[in-house]
Amino acid sequence: MLALRKIPITLTIAGSDSGGGAGIQADLKTFAAFGVHGTSAIACLTAQNPRRVLGIEPCSPQMLRLQLEALFEELPPAAAKTGMLFSAANIRVVAEFFKNQRRFARVPLIVDPVIVSTSGAKLLERGVLKFLTDRLLPLAALVTPNVPEAELLVGQKISSIKEMGDAARKIHSRWGCAVLLKGGHLRDGRHATDVFFDGKAETLLRAPFIENIRTHGTGCAYSAAICAALAQGQSLSQAVRTGKKFVTRAISASYRAGKHFALGI
Repeated sequence: MLALRKIPITLTIAGSDSGGGAGIQADLKTFAAFGVHGTSAIACLTAQNPRRVLGIEPCSPQMLRLQLEALFEELPPAAAKTGMLFSAANIRVVAEFFKNQRRFARVPLIVDPVIVSTSGAKLLERGVLKFLTDRLLPLAALVTPNVPEAELLVGQKISSIKEMGDAARKIHSRWGCAVLLKGGHLRDGRHATDVFFDGKAETLLRAPFIENIRTHGTGCAYSAAICAALAQGQSLSQAVRTGKKFVTRAISASYRAGKHFALGI
């Protein structure tokens, strides 16, 4: 009789990117690259391409809840991540679902606080940021803001690696989650530097800054890679390092899709 191998299950709760470069699509590509079984709960639809977002339509809270219930009933994940949730109603659904887990061991949750797209479109409803921080961040094993998102979370400008570290500590102090603050929007000489703070130690993750490539979906792929590594049994600090290496390789392997770059996942 054929012995079938069993592989870890991962979950992404995010928006669908019709252009295929970010969101659910980037997450599932990343899960596949790691050899884990990727599942998804779609929080919203977007009409977008690499240049702009034409429209956003959130999934109903009832349907989002049903997606989560269906998955946890038969395909409980070893790790999960969130991306674009968009509405207060859907943030509430996700927060309440993970807070009230009873049948399963606590699933580590990676929160990628998707607020603004690379093209500048707002990906979170007006007035919803505090709802996201108060409801979801306290449940997170890790939050992965980029510099502009971290500035919104702490209410101050960030223009140096030291200020990134200060902001990461403030986020941890306020909401109790580990923080990976991504510094791609800053230039540390020739490097893209991220700050990881787990409440005990600060770690700098550096990789050469890759010139002349402009793509989107890097944050999605980064957090999905960390999620997959956690599902495979890595510690959080190991998973963050694995995610950094993965996204750096994906940027280096970017290819042309039409007139635009796409990550080489």
